[in-house]
Amino acid sequence: MRASERAISDINRELADLARRNGDAENELRVLGSAAAQLEAAIDEQQIAFGKLLAQRYRQGHAPLLRLLLSGEDPNRVARQLHYYGYIARAQAGLLEELRSNLERQQDLESKAAQARADLAKIERSRVTHKQQLEKEHLTRRQALALISKEVDAQRREIGDLQRDEARLAELLERIEKIIASRPKAPPPRRDQERGQRPPRHEIDAFGQFKGKLNLPVQGELAHRFGSPRPGGGTVWKGLFIQADSGQGVQAIAPGRVVFADWLRGFGNLMIVDHGENYMSLYGNNETLYKQVGEAVARGERLAAVGNSGGNTSSGLYFEMRHRGKPFDPMGWLNSK
Repeated sequence: MRASERAISDINRELADLARRNGDAENELRVLGSAAAQLEAAIDEQQIAFGKLLAQRYRQGHAPLLRLLLSGEDPNRVARQLHYYGYIARAQAGLLEELRSNLERQQDLESKAAQARADLAKIERSRVTHKQQLEKEHLTRRQALALISKEVDAQRREIGDLQRDEARLAELLERIEKIIASRPKAPPPRRDQERGQRPPRHEIDAFGQFKGKLNLPVQGELAHRFGSPRPGGGTVWKGLFIQADSGQGVQAIAPGRVVFADWLRGFGNLMIVDHGENYMSLYGNNETLYKQVGEAVARGERLAAVGNSGGNTSSGLYFEMRHRGKPFDPMGWLNSK
């Protein structure tokens, strides 16, 4: 099940990227189509103008200049006629050059449009392949769930399993805290800051300022609260379980940096975000993880998609907040409005 749930997360991420590329290609094709339509209209106008010039030259005969010079008419009138014929000739040459240039541009646009259509077809083939792979992984996962459903139900009644899951998470958080603590400390304030100047933004965005202002990371039904008994008794919930539809977006509660994004037994596809000052937020049971370790995230940015990984029978998000590795009730930090 671990491999299939990881694969589902990876395929969904690739499908999201394909959707973005498909949108870019469709937009490019629309732009090319609009440019081609404008160019075709310009070519039509040039062809009509060029046809009129040719018709006028034909009516004048094959040697209008010679007849004019030998006509014996008034020299001033002859000079005006010669100037007019020169203008016609230059206009004809100009139109011909513009028509040739526009026809070349039309051929180039048709070539680019053909390439854009080929790219769209390639993206669609890739999307179909990924969809088939996703359905296959979902089937594999459903089969795995069917095989272990009785075992999972029995395990959830046993206090020992829950305690082991929590112990694994505690060990993971301890390792993460040691890694964070080993990082170089921030440099001391500069002289201009010591003189009272405003420090950089990231130095004043302390996590404590968000108390009472946070939003839940996903909209849904609050099925289990912090401190309520877990099934089977003997242990309590260390966070919140929010029932939500599979695929619904999970958002970061505050700015931070991803320090863990992987599968963990009991928590499925789990993401942990470090907010500084020894505060962390945890998002478990996801179907898809969109961020990777080391990536900075903004408040409200999409981190993952709701799922039921980790053996859950219903879809939803398991959400914890911790300070110095200890869980605390997130409800006291949420916006009451």
